[in-house]
Amino acid sequence: MNPDWKAFLLAQHSVLIDENGVNLPTTEEKYLCPLAHLGVITIAGKDAVSFLQGQITCNVHDITDNKSTLGAICNPKGRVITTFLLVKRDEGYLLVLPLVLLETLKKRLQMYVMRAAVTLSDSSDELCLVGYCQLDVKTSTNDQFGNTSRQQNRLTIDLSREVNRQLLITDAEDAQLFWLEQTSEHGYQSADSEVWRTLDIIDGIPWLTTETSEEYIPQMLNLDTLGGISFTKGCYTGQEIVARTHYLGKSKRQMFVAECDLTEPPAANTAIIDESTGESVPAGHVLQAQASQRGCNMLVVLSVSETGIYQLKIDGKDIRLL
Repeated sequence: MNPDWKAFLLAQHSVLIDENGVNLPTTEEKYLCPLAHLGVITIAGKDAVSFLQGQITCNVHDITDNKSTLGAICNPKGRVITTFLLVKRDEGYLLVLPLVLLETLKKRLQMYVMRAAVTLSDSSDELCLVGYCQLDVKTSTNDQFGNTSRQQNRLTIDLSREVNRQLLITDAEDAQLFWLEQTSEHGYQSADSEVWRTLDIIDGIPWLTTETSEEYIPQMLNLDTLGGISFTKGCYTGQEIVARTHYLGKSKRQMFVAECDLTEPPAANTAIIDESTGESVPAGHVLQAQASQRGCNMLVVLSVSETGIYQLKIDGKDIRLL
């Protein structure tokens, strides 16, 4: 995290800043969240497009100054190492991804650079990520997701799905200016990173951790329905497995948004049981979970039921699929 940005957040009454995020006082309907749990890799150079095209699931040629997208990078077996948000910036590209997987991905990508004119750099200390949203403004369409606007060094990506929210990417000086403008003039209140992670879960955005990295193929994380896979772009690492799953039938596992009345969020990879047949059988695992005063929101990856009927439990509590 940029030291000037960190000092500014501490001055705004933050109580904790660590690699898991930023904790700030709970607020009402208009939230402003510093996203310290996400990092940024910058990929630049004259071969950046061709390099990325051979490594990621989405089509780089679809990314413009006005359009960003979700995507993934896989290992040779088609298992997702990490998901990311791909954003165009100047003559290069930004990969916004979980900070805990940034160094792993950077090292993996570096293996494939070889003689390509490409530079990979960790820009997490240079660029600040701020999420802001209005929970009282509902969106009726998913078409806005990924729309990108630019104002000098400021990038704003629309992540609207269930609620109206945007991601700001900018430098530390502008981030501080933006924060003060929104809190003093537009009624936004500080919220912690957990609020943003909950909204990502509700929107079905599948961020991975060290525990879930290389466990799932992209379709198990719904990246095909989220627009994060191109089936016409050509080869990339793991493409054969991803394409085979697409053309031979649906994935046997799928991601669901769910909720449960747990007071503590279950850890990633916690087992889920299905009792719909009268017996307790393994059904899948937790991908992400975040607890709040209203219960526990989760993303879960389940074996697809032919009947569409589930009776799911975790730690003795019922799971409701949303």
